[in-house]
This record gives sequence, structure tokens and C-alpha cells, in this order.
Amino acid sequence: MTIATHNDPLFPQTALRAPGEVMRLDRMGAFFPTRLSFMRTLIRRLAQEQAVVSRPVWEINREGFGHAVYSLSLSGHVYSLIAFSTALPEDKRTDRVIAEAWDSSYVLFDGVPTDADIARLKINTPKQEAGRFQAQDLILSRANKSVRLFDHVVESLAAGRQPDQSMLLSIGYLMRTTAVYGNGKFGIADRSRIEDRPGLKGPFQAEMLTVWLIRGFTHDLVEHVASLKSPETFSPLDPDSKRYLGIGNATGLGMAPFLVSHPILINNWMLVRETALARVRAIPTAEEATVQAIRQLMERAKRHLDQWNVIDAIQMAKIEKLRAEFSSVMDLMTPSWLREPNPWDRLVRDVSSLSFECQELVVALVLEPHGSLIDGLTDCMASDQIPQLNPAMSLDQLKSVLTGNYDWALKVDLSSQEETRLFWYVSEEKLEPRLGDRYEEAGAELEMPFDICRQVQELRRDLEELPGENSVAELLLQHPHYRHMVRRIQCSEKYPYSEIHDNLIAANCLPINMLRCKLSFFGASKFDPKSDRWTRITLYQGAPLFDELHGRDADDWWLPVFGAVS
Repeated sequence: MTIATHNDPLFPQTALRAPGEVMRLDRMGAFFPTRLSFMRTLIRRLAQEQAVVSRPVWEINREGFGHAVYSLSLSGHVYSLIAFSTALPEDKRTDRVIAEAWDSSYVLFDGVPTDADIARLKINTPKQEAGRFQAQDLILSRANKSVRLFDHVVESLAAGRQPDQSMLLSIGYLMRTTAVYGNGKFGIADRSRIEDRPGLKGPFQAEMLTVWLIRGFTHDLVEHVASLKSPETFSPLDPDSKRYLGIGNATGLGMAPFLVSHPILINNWMLVRETALARVRAIPTAEEATVQAIRQLMERAKRHLDQWNVIDAIQMAKIEKLRAEFSSVMDLMTPSWLREPNPWDRLVRDVSSLSFECQELVVALVLEPHGSLIDGLTDCMASDQIPQLNPAMSLDQLKSVLTGNYDWALKVDLSSQEETRLFWYVSEEKLEPRLGDRYEEAGAELEMPFDICRQVQELRRDLEELPGENSVAELLLQHPHYRHMVRRIQCSEKYPYSEIHDNLIAANCLPINMLRCKLSFFGASKFDPKSDRWTRITLYQGAPLFDELHGRDADDWWLPVFGAVS
């Protein structure tokens, strides 16, 4: 991975924020989507290539059940979404991963499916985990309706009127996915099949393409059912309402361990984000067009915050505080203030005493109008590397890296039960990550190796007893169980943002922060926590529709608001 340094005359930048500042769960759990997010990256490419979505198959009955196929060409390859809509009894409707039936299920197919492909997938796709798949099946997904909104939209459009705006605003999606699977899971294609293709080689680009196509299917489906319900009075959804309807998602603990098990990839995501911020902060003066753009974006962000309401008391309190703080930021950022030297660096410094939510909203804000400076960095976010063990490193070197990069872990008081209360494990039933209480529940002997602080402290104690000139190889001959931790420590020397600087087994560890961090890189908004272990979000809210990639600015949908496009 190559990123310009602050000495590069083409891309001057300020110093990056330190890993110890960025990689704390409280801050990571306050991240907002940015123009570097994976959804934005995909839509920019689709717009640049003037992609055209076709619908060669529409075998959907008047009740909305059947199948459809959507196809498009991206960077020289054709991809097709095959969507299956089925009747779902109410007693089987659940967002939990243990569900066995859904309103709809999907496959992103490599190429154009034949009738035989569709017939095969019609049998297997609704089964999801229980199905059988082939190498052309790239992504597997499923979704449930927001029944209340879906039925309301059908009734409204059939009667010739637009749906109630307050319902659209409070829900924001017709369907929500409960999983989007890639990378060989359940027999679908391994990532190696597509990792070198220009259109999909970035992180989660195939998954994001799938979700965008699913969103379009939900729009078509609700209009189809409404039009057949009352063809004489039917009226289609107006574009603003349709654009606001994204795809919901229910995400739980299954996503959280990704940030621990992919250290190089997470480092790249964070490093790109911090490098982009450092480039923007180094801008000496703001151009007049940028000043005007920022002021428009501030108004949009304010409206977005006003429209973001959740039931969770903790998150709602953060939103209310953020609204007040951001209003003070807007009062500060007058046109004359923005025209003074180093506006973006001054702004980031001036908000450093405010909440993490406000600080990170400002980060996303100042990145937004600087696409020509930072968008190219998204090419650096992928990685096919895995941490490698260096057996020749001396124990003195290892100790030096450990002390320098894991000082936060050495400070944790592991004699306190509250600092060792949790353990991560994989459930036998669904092979999904879970959290247990080691002092109240059985199974701690099966925990995943996320007790980073404990491993670091144990390793440090043993290093004190061994000659510093000894090699890592000699250490591991005596203590092979340290292999995992030694590799992580060596990885941190080259990849500074590879480790979360918090105790992941402490009683006060909140997995919701890990979920929001990862989902912000997807481009999710409207975080709606249902506990500290799962959340609902909205994807592609405000994004271009299938027919809007060529006209309307396809990259102007950061923090969308209802009732306006800018």
C-alpha cells in the first residue's frame, strides 16, 4: 500500500491523528459515513462508466411473488441480480440469523443467467444456508419487508396518492436485509474469482452492488403490486420519495469480530481515512466554491440530524447533544471565518473539545467537498495480505514493539473481574459470534482469541524471563500458544491502525461501537441501536436510482434528508 507522505509536494498533508486517538471504541462508535465509503465508491464508478441497468426477466404475480433478473455491465463484466419474492407466514417473520424463511432472497450472478441457472437458484436461494451454490454465484442475500410501510405504500399508490411523509421519514426502507454473504460462504464463489476485476476489487464492492440492485427491486415490486391492485387509479412513487427509500439492515455481533480478525485491512481503511483528513487539513485557503458547498452541506447535515430519531435512550441523548454542538459549529463557521487561512485544520482543532459524535461529523463534513484531492485514496483500501510471522526477530525487538504499540494494553488491571468478564465464542448452532459472561456462564474454554490485553500482559511477563538476544523462533518453541499474539505485535509495527486500543473482554466493552465503525465504512446512516449488541441501519438512502446515474449528480447524497436533494 502506497500513500503520499506529508513531504510529497503533490499531496501535502498535516500529521495524521495518532492510532491511540483514533482506535478507541468510543470514537470508532461515533464514525459517520464519508465520500470514501464503499457505497459511494461503487456509485461513482457506475456513474463514471454510465452503467445501464436492464430488467430482462420479470415473472412477478399480482401479489408480488415470483422472480426477476436485473443486469448491468461494470468494467467489462456483466453482473445480474436474481431476486426471488415468496409468501412468508407472519409466525416465521424474524430478523434473527436463526430464521429459516424470508420475504425475499437474492443471488448476484456472474454473467447473464440461463433458464437452467434461474431454475437451479429458484430451488436453492430461498433456502440460503441450506442451499447448494456454484462458482458463478457471487453474493447471497435475503431480506424481509417492513410490512407496515410496504402495505401503506401499496395502498397509497393504488389509490393515486403518495405515501405519508412521516412514515417514510420514520422507517426509510421497504425491506431490510438480514445478511449479505460473500467470499465463498455456503459454497458461493470465493473472492479470488473477482478480486482483480476493476469494478469489484475494492472492499465489499460486490456486496454493495447487490444491495443497490436489491433496493431498485423493492421500488419496482411495490409499484408493481400497487398498479395491479388498482390500475385505474395507480400513481407511481414520486422520485424524491423513491430516492429516500433505501435498504434497511439488521446487524448484530456477527460483524464485530471482523475488525479484530482482519488487522491489515482495517489498518488500510483507517489509514486512508486519516490520510484524507490530513490532506484536507493541509489546504491553506478555501476556494469560494468550497465555502459555498460547505455551507450547503452544513445545512443538510443539520436537517439530517433533525430527522434522525431513535428509541434507544443512550443514542438519542448523543443525537440531542450533537444537534446542539453542531449548531454551535455552524455559528462558528461564518463565510468570513472560512475564508481565513487553514480553515479545515482550524476547524478540526476547534471541535476537539466537543463530543466524539461532533468531532467525527466534522471530519466527514470537511472531506465531502474535496473529492478531487482524496477519492483516489480509495484504491488503497483493499488488501490481500495476511499478517506474517517473523521468526528471526530478537526478543529485545519484540519487547520494544510491544511496549511502544501496546502500552494501552499493559495498563489494564486484569486482576479486576470487570476487566475479564466477557468472552467471545462461536455458537455451535449457527456458527455466529456471541458474547458470554465467564463468571456466570459455561464455555469460556472455547473463547476466541480476542483477549488481546491479557495475551499481551502474559507475553510481556514471559519475555522478562528470557534472554533478549533470543529469537522469536526460540520463544515459540517453548511457548507455541504465543504465536497468534506475536504475529499481531509484529503486524502493528508496519500497520499502526491495525489494533483496537481497548479491552475487548471488559464488562464495559460495547460491541455496538465496533458495528458502527465498520458500517460507517460501508456508508450506512441512521444508526438505530436495539441494544449494545445489534443495530438497524439504512443503506443507499438518497442514492441515485437506476435511471439517475447519467444525469443528476450521482455523488451528491451524503447524509440524505427527506424532502430535498441538496
